[in-house]
Amino acid sequence: MKAIIYARVSSTTDRQSTDRQVADLNKYAQANGIEVAETFEEHISGGKRNSDRPILMQAIEYAKANAIDIVLLSELSRLGRSVYELQEVVKELRDNKINAFFQKEGITLFNTDGSENIVTPILITVLGVCAQIERENIAYRLNSGRKQAIEKGVKMGRKEGTTMSVADKKAKYPEVIKMLEKGQKMTDIAAWCKGKGIKCSIATIKRLKKDLGL
Repeated sequence: MKAIIYARVSSTTDRQSTDRQVADLNKYAQANGIEVAETFEEHISGGKRNSDRPILMQAIEYAKANAIDIVLLSELSRLGRSVYELQEVVKELRDNKINAFFQKEGITLFNTDGSENIVTPILITVLGVCAQIERENIAYRLNSGRKQAIEKGVKMGRKEGTTMSVADKKAKYPEVIKMLEKGQKMTDIAAWCKGKGIKCSIATIKRLKKDLGL
């Protein structure tokens, strides 16, 4: 059985890592005789539209083009926190006979005999709604706290001097910039950085590409 791993964290900075998700799913694959063909890691909010999540779209297209049997995810919310977007992805996987395994919930789209798991769509809808409500509650609390802070005279945003200049970025990430100039994929660059122990997230690479006009 061939699989891909899709891991996601909401932070677009280096504060959060997909390492734990990837490690846990690799252990699951090894224990169950599953071959992991590719790993996709994304730093983006789960509330974004699917079309605005390039790595997720790349993972699905890869699965469809390479006869992937199953997508491994650490939990349902990694696939998205908007119930409508979540249902859209699940439908595309199901229509293409690609299974999905959600480790935390312990559920799959298809049973071992290939038949559809009739309980999973219900669980996905219920859990997806819960995840969406949680996201909306977090956004409400953050906005409320921000409003109160502004009313008290607290200055919001980055402190002066914390944003790196383009020249500083060039000095800090010379190899990354070279790879961007050669047209290499951002996911490949991020994987290279990870292998070299360089802290440079997909979000950082995107900003570099934008800053340099590549």
